[in-house]
Amino acid sequence: MNTIIYRNIALALFIGAFYTISAQSLDLSTDEADTDATETTEQVKVGSEKRSAQMNVRNLIKEGNKLYHDKRYSEAEVCYNKALEINPNSAVAQFNLASTLMQNNGNSDPTAESSPINQAERILQSLVKTAGDEASIVEKSFYNIGNIAFNRQQYAESIELYKNALRKNPDNDKARENLRLAQLKMQNQDQNQNQDQQQDQDQQEQQDQQQQQQNQDQQQDKNQQNQNKNQEQQQNQQQQMSDANAERILKAMENAEAATRRKVEAQKAKEQQSNSRYTTKPW
Repeated sequence: MNTIIYRNIALALFIGAFYTISAQSLDLSTDEADTDATETTEQVKVGSEKRSAQMNVRNLIKEGNKLYHDKRYSEAEVCYNKALEINPNSAVAQFNLASTLMQNNGNSDPTAESSPINQAERILQSLVKTAGDEASIVEKSFYNIGNIAFNRQQYAESIELYKNALRKNPDNDKARENLRLAQLKMQNQDQNQNQDQQQDQDQQEQQDQQQQQQNQDQQQDKNQQNQNKNQEQQQNQQQQMSDANAERILKAMENAEAATRRKVEAQKAKEQQSNSRYTTKPW
């Protein structure tokens, strides 16, 4: 009788809240629930109080599972938290709570520290370290963390997490399928990054060429302006020289005309003096 009671108390139900990843996007529907009783390594101490507490944990987990399958995630979360208040070390309650948080993420900010998805990730990361004897929970925790990384497009990280899940259970076909998909996504991501880098390089080269052409055009404009300025200065100098020459020529002509006029006047004066010597006084 004690053996039967012990075995029944040691049984716990846990659900598989895993994302199914399609070739194009993430399908946020859950897998079929694992409603079969799965024996865990939780130990039950002798005593009615301990047995009663353990039964309460098992019942709360069972109730939470039913609410989970009815997609009443907030209510399921309450049940799992109550189970953890009684037994904080229940790996099954922790895992189911994390699964519920993943489904209950909604439109919350994924970058917020307190977002449900980040809370779930912390729980699952703790489970892979502390639930070492419960291979199934560790396997599924690796798988779910891999899906979280996949959602964030952290494909390299998700690949390692799926591999860890397969190391715990080589028959996990979903982990193998998601591993291949993550590898393809990573390959496409690398190709896109290379293309973006090439486009950036081509764009930079084009900008450099445009800048070089602009500099050449500016230099040509500057040279043309200098040439025009020099031509203008030369024309001004030539004009100034022409004006000076014209002034000198005009001055020379005026001087020559004045000299001629003086000569004519001197000649007239000389002739008048000569005529006055030969003129007699009238009678």
